[in-house]
Amino acid sequence: MTPIQKLLGSQEEILKISFATQKGGVGKSTMTSLLASVLHYRLGYNVLIMDCDFPQHSLTKMRERDKKTVMQNEYHKKVALKQFQNISKKAYPIIKCKAETALNKASEYLEQVTVKPDVIFFDLPGTANTKGVLTTLKKMDYIFSPITADRLVLESTLGFAKAFLGLPMAKGSSTEQQLWLFWNQVDGRERTGLYDAYQEVIKKLDLSIMETRIMDSKRFRKEAEDTNGYVFRSSLLAPEAQPMKATRLDLFIEEFLKIVHL
Repeated sequence: MTPIQKLLGSQEEILKISFATQKGGVGKSTMTSLLASVLHYRLGYNVLIMDCDFPQHSLTKMRERDKKTVMQNEYHKKVALKQFQNISKKAYPIIKCKAETALNKASEYLEQVTVKPDVIFFDLPGTANTKGVLTTLKKMDYIFSPITADRLVLESTLGFAKAFLGLPMAKGSSTEQQLWLFWNQVDGRERTGLYDAYQEVIKKLDLSIMETRIMDSKRFRKEAEDTNGYVFRSSLLAPEAQPMKATRLDLFIEEFLKIVHL
């Protein structure tokens, strides 16, 4: 059995998850980093991120910025020290790759380490016609697609979701793949009737959508280097409880864990 076959055949042990969308700017990379940090630093799971979003590789660059911030910012330095003392755990790895090599690179990593990840997040480019994107997505156990109350975003995502789910299952997959939509960047001032109307469309298309809606917040646009008194978006530190509650990220993670059976 080849390394890639081992990875594809081990989905009961290692979950392969991607936050995927066909529109930029709706939060797939941000959600990937937030979920990874909560699972790894706060909940005790071991996480690996495959940064396949070529050529931006935004999560790899974010990790480099986070390293500098922790060294230079006294607040974040203290939080990092306390976190390490509590969990005695290294930062989760972020491996830079391209979509077409992501699964092979992940397999190579698994061959080299003794502590296997519980979850591998694949951060992929936002266009399906990029080489390797569809092939890699078809081998995920779970796909979570952020949507916003924007007609273009919604139509693009719903169209892609229906077409994607209609594709044949990937060879080697032993369970049926699941795709879940979720509302992101929700403005509390928007009419709830707007969301209700969209929910009806999604229901008619027989697509799954999460109950929890992520609220919009300036925190999502601020990395560790931009914050002095709290931690939210960081690849080295767990987001703090207050901003998680304010954005409903805490409720989202509870629902996420039930869906993926962690």
